[in-house]
Amino acid sequence: MTVKKKANRATPKRATKIATQVKTKQDALSVREDVTPYIAGAYRFIDLFCGIGGFRIAFEKAGGKCVFSSDYDKFSQQTYEANFGERPHGDINEVDVTAIPFHDILCAGFPCQPFSIAGVSKKNSLGRLHGFDDVKQGNLFFSIADILDHHRPAAFVLENVKNLKGHDKGKTFRVIKDTLETILGYTIYTKIIDAKAVVPQHRERIFIVGFREKRDFEFPVFPEQGPLLGTILESRPHAKYTLTDHLWNYLQNYAAKHKAAGNGFGFGLVNKHDTTRTLSARYHKDGSEILIAQTGENPRRLTPRECARLMGYPDNYKLVVSDTQAYRQFGNSVVVPIVERIAETVMAALKKPAKQKLDLVLRDKKKVEDAGQIPTRIYPNTKYSAKKRTRKVK
Repeated sequence: MTVKKKANRATPKRATKIATQVKTKQDALSVREDVTPYIAGAYRFIDLFCGIGGFRIAFEKAGGKCVFSSDYDKFSQQTYEANFGERPHGDINEVDVTAIPFHDILCAGFPCQPFSIAGVSKKNSLGRLHGFDDVKQGNLFFSIADILDHHRPAAFVLENVKNLKGHDKGKTFRVIKDTLETILGYTIYTKIIDAKAVVPQHRERIFIVGFREKRDFEFPVFPEQGPLLGTILESRPHAKYTLTDHLWNYLQNYAAKHKAAGNGFGFGLVNKHDTTRTLSARYHKDGSEILIAQTGENPRRLTPRECARLMGYPDNYKLVVSDTQAYRQFGNSVVVPIVERIAETVMAALKKPAKQKLDLVLRDKKKVEDAGQIPTRIYPNTKYSAKKRTRKVK
């Protein structure tokens, strides 16, 4: 039997209450037993919106053990299975939250297109909704909140585009922050990190780290500048990656046209001494954001293997899909060495005693006030509805 819960645009009082639902009017508290992490020598983590496993490589290298993975894209599933020996579960909205194994850390690089500058611009031009109003992708944050609420892991690490913090004049991030802190009771830390510290790519992403108990945490410190492009280039790339005269002429004319109009659109031509622009999922279309200069011939695209290196994947990582799909996959991925350093600091923080350990989690505004707690804004005043995920229960 399939049960679907409709996502309603509720009033603010109902909108962002992701907390555990009470069974009766008298049952207003949800008591969670604290499950001590670090059992059997490894923190267990789940890999949501796992893509091709960047989070998994990083957390396993830091000593973690993956107990669940999920991604809806069939090509990403193929790559993931080829490298980790297991096929991720599909759409997280079709997974019963109770079927997800117990875990210490939740990892998720949830879809960024609804919040990215490029994604928002494209959706606006097409008259499409973006942010939380993008029902297909924008609401997937609340799937994460649903899982956090049910399983109460000791920590989580989320990743998204830099623009998440400023999307819709900061309202989107305010909903996310209020949901994680005020409603779910986690202590969170955020930082925008540029991947150029560890790979030859300018790629700024926001990381949100949360802890169930209050803990001191500091993001790792990265150098200002990392390796240059020459360190990841192949010595003899196939000729098929060199641009045709037709495409190269088109890109030059397109850049000249927008330069004359005062726009900043154009190709990104680099050499081995440079750092590239951000690799995107659309790289397969014309490769314009990262073109490698070649002596005596047209520029070329990066090869899929070079894209893998640009994202910090090891050379033994298996590439089993078409070039088009590989470009999409690496363009959507996390930068592995960045996540690895964060994973190490999160695990180190979990091994230290928590500053404050709560015996229970208060879930009802009236009970919070009756218990003499300082009232908090349980229901953020926002136009966004905290749309619960549509879950199929089999």
